[in-house]
Amino acid sequence: MHHGGTSLTARAALVTAVTLATASPAPALAWGTSAPSLTGGSPARVLATGSTASVLTAAPAAPGALTFTAAPAGERRASVPSVPGRAAYLYDADTGTVHLSKQAGKRMPVASLTKVMTAYVILREAKLDDTVTVQAADVRHAAANGATHASLRAGERLTVRDLLYAVMLPSAADASHALARVYGPGITKFVAKMNATARSMGLADTRYANADGLPKPSPGYSTALDQAKLADLALRDPVLRIIASTRRHVVAKSKVHRAHVWTNSNKLLGKAPGVMGLKTGYTSAAGYCLSFAADRDGHRLVGVILGESNADRRFQSATRLLDWASKQGVLPEL
Repeated sequence: MHHGGTSLTARAALVTAVTLATASPAPALAWGTSAPSLTGGSPARVLATGSTASVLTAAPAAPGALTFTAAPAGERRASVPSVPGRAAYLYDADTGTVHLSKQAGKRMPVASLTKVMTAYVILREAKLDDTVTVQAADVRHAAANGATHASLRAGERLTVRDLLYAVMLPSAADASHALARVYGPGITKFVAKMNATARSMGLADTRYANADGLPKPSPGYSTALDQAKLADLALRDPVLRIIASTRRHVVAKSKVHRAHVWTNSNKLLGKAPGVMGLKTGYTSAAGYCLSFAADRDGHRLVGVILGESNADRRFQSATRLLDWASKQGVLPEL
């Protein structure tokens, strides 16, 4: 259903927004179909980019040809939801249409969005029913960094499946540390696997320095565009998609571990139609971050917000963006 391409004929009305404040083109979708020029071919449409935009509306000039006339910039800008975060990106994974691009190629820390890659790598290195023993170092890692955790205790033995829920729902640094330690083996080797995977995905502006995005020893960096690419690919994994879209996960007490109840920090789940995750994040340097996706009317919309200063506003912005983008629909025939 999703992740394919579309073809727009010369009779299709093409609406695109271009940045007036900068001459830089919208970034191509390097992991899929790149965005060709506006003349010929099957262009990926960029509907809004940067903070100042003008609208170009296609109109028939001669058989088989299109000309473009500019509408007032404010007319289009008023219809695009405001995104106060430092960077944002939203696109349709089925058509390649970029609905919004704001500082999408700027490198910056992405906090716990890092854990999406951690989970993705673990699903390729481990079996879900493998058992991992939590060590004191895992617990200390989360505590020493003031990080979110899953209340794990040294000596507990949990499955990889349950630890992945801990990583993705409460964004547990103790769980991500335990998984990276075992499946590196060691943190350094695991981070090397993360970076190798990033390169294989075409994430050219991403470098991971740890498995959780915490500031120490370094937070690493990525971009809104790269994180959207990662979100798209990660959600193609059915296990990761199920975990990321789960609102609450209960681990019953057993002989080898305590009972645990973990709640998803993503407030979009259950509130915005079609949402399937993906990940929240926060550090003082990264601000509040959100990677999100939703299936609407047969289209998968994937977005990222970085550097938001208000925790709840990232969810509000994401909801408005999804509602707005889903209403763009397929442009009518001329």
